[in-house]
Amino acid sequence: MSPERLQRILSRAGVASRRKAEEMIKEGRVTVNGRVAEVGEKADPLSDAIKVDGRRLKPARGKSHYLLYKPRGYMSTRSDPQGRPTVFDLLPPKFRKSLVIAGRLDFNSEGLMILTSDGDLAHRLAHPSFGCSKTYHVKVKGVPAEESIVKLKTGVMLDGKRTAPARIRLLKGPRGGKGESNSWWVVELQEGRNRQIREMFFRLGNPVQRLIRVGIGRVADRDLPVGSYRKLSTRELESLRSGEAPKAPKRKRRRRTTRSAGR
Repeated sequence: MSPERLQRILSRAGVASRRKAEEMIKEGRVTVNGRVAEVGEKADPLSDAIKVDGRRLKPARGKSHYLLYKPRGYMSTRSDPQGRPTVFDLLPPKFRKSLVIAGRLDFNSEGLMILTSDGDLAHRLAHPSFGCSKTYHVKVKGVPAEESIVKLKTGVMLDGKRTAPARIRLLKGPRGGKGESNSWWVVELQEGRNRQIREMFFRLGNPVQRLIRVGIGRVADRDLPVGSYRKLSTRELESLRSGEAPKAPKRKRRRRTTRSAGR
């Protein structure tokens, strides 16, 4: 096998994304043949002894890719210092070390997430430069004015930087009479700053009350139960890598839904 950059080797092995792998190398946590590695260095995972935090890296074999419905009240991380449940608690122990999260959701948000052992794919899905859109159903207090929605579509300043253009449309307005006065919106983003949608609507005076991610690229699943997961199909993986919509299957097949272990 020809030498590759260490960042790529680590991401392909499911250790971390390429950006995180670069940070690990800078921190001196990666060695090659007993020598502390440098950023940009190349190695052969089959012939070189690559270690991370003193543990020998095993060359990546088969890749694993899962679609998971994250419930509210779960952290999008491998562990939490405060002891809160994480999305990895929804998976069998054998999956927890090899998978990385491709695009996080905050503690109070819910919806679809992709967990994969392919660090390159995780980077492609999470980094805005690749243009993988994420679609959300967002419930907000009241009904934002039309001119305010136009501002969100074109971009607003958050933390000193303007947000990228977004697609936003009304999904369901408030009920008449004395009923519910909230509204639901469909929001499609190609960037994913921390709590971006919540901050956008908060600045309009319409705080988010519920946020659900319903699509990643062209991958969606209305039938996946909360807290459950399943393998991504070959068609879905092809669409994520190419940015195209998955081709419709020739015939309808019964899909098995895998529930999280012990839940």
